[in-house]
Amino acid sequence: MRQQRLIAGAALVWVLLVGGGWWLLTDYATRPAPVGAVPDAWPAHAELAPPAGRASLVMLAHPRCPCTRASLHELERIMARAGERLQAHVLFYRPPQEPDAWAHTDLWRLAAAIPGVTPHVDPDGRNAGRFGALASGQVVLYGPDGRLLFHGGITAGRGHEGLNAGRQAILAYVRDGAPDAPQAPVYGCFIRGEVRSDSLGA
Repeated sequence: MRQQRLIAGAALVWVLLVGGGWWLLTDYATRPAPVGAVPDAWPAHAELAPPAGRASLVMLAHPRCPCTRASLHELERIMARAGERLQAHVLFYRPPQEPDAWAHTDLWRLAAAIPGVTPHVDPDGRNAGRFGALASGQVVLYGPDGRLLFHGGITAGRGHEGLNAGRQAILAYVRDGAPDAPQAPVYGCFIRGEVRSDSLGA
């Protein structure tokens, strides 16, 4: 009888541990990151030329955030359907004490390989701050007149590709001339923060 109680107790502890671990993983993957103050018009001091003749999409990214790979794959899908309607930039954070080469990871190369996308180094995240981005993968979309059309993420969770509100909103602009939502949650590492880069090439 005592042995049965011990087995039952051990089983209960195991279930609680597994359930708790699953909850923590799910919460981490689906909890949106905070967003800063996104300007309603193209920031005057942004180190990018303002939109001219077509909309400009800017993604702010940490070059060593594993979550950002999914964001770049989603950006690739968007650009494949956008054609000439969008010009896109990916600004990769670089710490102030590091050379530009620090940002040239495989995520940089992935961004550079997307037709219509230009990667840039963002020293100390200056431009991320000007666009109100705190988390890697945040996107801002400004119209040809420099007016904010959309801001947010383009994944359904941390590192998760697939149908999501951000992608749908941007493609609505491409298709109809107006996004069907003004914003979407962002899922990613903090831009000004240490992230694990075990799986990323330098």
